[in-house]
Amino acid sequence: MKWLIASDLHGSAYWTARLLDAFHTEGAHRLLLLGDLLYHGPRNDLPRDYAPKEVIAMLNPLASQILCVRGNCEAEVDQMVLDFPVLADYALLQEGEHLIFATHGHQFHLDHPPKLQPGDILLHGHTHVPVCVEGPVFTYLNPGSVSIPKENSPHSVLLLEDGRFQWKDLEDGHVFQAWSMSPAR
Repeated sequence: MKWLIASDLHGSAYWTARLLDAFHTEGAHRLLLLGDLLYHGPRNDLPRDYAPKEVIAMLNPLASQILCVRGNCEAEVDQMVLDFPVLADYALLQEGEHLIFATHGHQFHLDHPPKLQPGDILLHGHTHVPVCVEGPVFTYLNPGSVSIPKENSPHSVLLLEDGRFQWKDLEDGHVFQAWSMSPAR
């Protein structure tokens, strides 16, 4: 199964459209959203074409293909307008012999990880910076941000297929980083 993984849309209709173009172009089966879908948050400037209602209208038709976790900007009112669950703090995915702990990153993160076993993956957004860090127990991955990238990173998403992760720039579609799971340790 091919997953497209994204985080931090922050209500940008422009960048959500680019995300969904990538989802369809890549032929992904599922879209994993790591939170902060509609609201820009008080620490961020408004993203390009800030239009949460348009983002809702773009995402809801794909509800059966979306798995989402709650970001620090999600609220119960967001669940009232979205047709897929958005209030879970984390999701667990099995990829081969590896467990992927998917979360937004404001509660569980590199400095405060969940209990993981060797070979597991901590996957989160929140920082708006694409990252791949192999640690002694688990690997930490971050897709970066769809709409408000930080630290001079690109508007990005992450693809997962057959144990291989690829970070893609949403502006030009090029792969700028890749990482493959090794057999379970």
